[in-house]
Amino acid sequence: MAEKKQAPLNTLLTIYFYHTRLTRESYEEWKEYKFPGHILYGLPLLENYGIRSVMHKCKYFSGRLKLMFYATKEILCCKEKYDVLYATSFRGIEPVIFLRALGLYRKPIVIWHHTAVVTNPKPWREQISRLFYKGIDQMFLFSRKLIQDSQKTRKAPSHKLKLIHWGPDLPFYDHLLAEMPDRKPEGFISTGKENRDVDTLLQSFSATNEELDLYIAVSCGNINYKKILDRYSVPDSIHIHYTDGVIPYELGKLVARKSCIVICCLDFPYTVGLTTLVEAFALGIPVICSRNPNFEIDIDKEEIGITVEYNDVQGWIDAIRYIADHPEEARRMGENARKLAEERFNLEIFSREIAESLLEISNISSKNRTFA
Repeated sequence: MAEKKQAPLNTLLTIYFYHTRLTRESYEEWKEYKFPGHILYGLPLLENYGIRSVMHKCKYFSGRLKLMFYATKEILCCKEKYDVLYATSFRGIEPVIFLRALGLYRKPIVIWHHTAVVTNPKPWREQISRLFYKGIDQMFLFSRKLIQDSQKTRKAPSHKLKLIHWGPDLPFYDHLLAEMPDRKPEGFISTGKENRDVDTLLQSFSATNEELDLYIAVSCGNINYKKILDRYSVPDSIHIHYTDGVIPYELGKLVARKSCIVICCLDFPYTVGLTTLVEAFALGIPVICSRNPNFEIDIDKEEIGITVEYNDVQGWIDAIRYIADHPEEARRMGENARKLAEERFNLEIFSREIAESLLEISNISSKNRTFA
């Protein structure tokens, strides 16, 4: 099992860590192997590089404006000293970013940008957007494809766009597997709630009679999954479980008992399904996945699973049957996935990449501060 911690260094840098989920509680759970550290975007291991974190006190709001008002107030009124604002997304901190662009907020801002930067068709909104991106000192993105698409807009220079090899918290999953010594993986499972193509998923599995456990929210964003699923006459081989804040640890146990993870998504211009994909890496389980060009990982080339074009029911049927009929090949795919996680995509690797960037941006800011 990989080591989870090492002795922290003397503090070289203090960050304000902004997340749109409960951070302190999740961090404490991580210490007990009850929460995966990659969902905290490197926070648990940053202290190993001399980076201390002031954790944002997350609160949930139904409206975006209320969130922005609260988050901005918390950041601007923070009494603890910090050097860099590090955010897992810009949702809620838009006013702070504009203040940075105008020279009224002096701390460097580093964020995760989950999609490519895009051009707005309305000229006045495009001008506002360009001002907005001037307030971001560095953006972390999940793939080179997202970076390349962002560069086309000319809103952010290349030095502001950094690829991070986001991957799973291997010790978390190793600990989870150690608690399941008698597990015998069998069947297919689908988890995740963002932009899932449940129509294609149900049609394909209904035609194969293979066992599928589908864990999904009643609704997410503008999609009401229950309304869609209720239209189908579901065979006994398909089991639908509606989730309401399922704990990642408990869901991980359910996934670990399956022999294949299916990630059937709608066509959206970001890394839909990536969280589920990296969980498959850690657990050493093969995947059948929608062919998302925004992934940094080439699933077919790495031989960790099978990809299928969007909306291709027959392609899904063929892939499901192939995995079911070739258990040894599927097992080899799972082994390749685990090796990929150990060598190229995991919490330790991307935490180091983040730490190096945060320390660098802090040094650049202190030496060449433009807002003295």
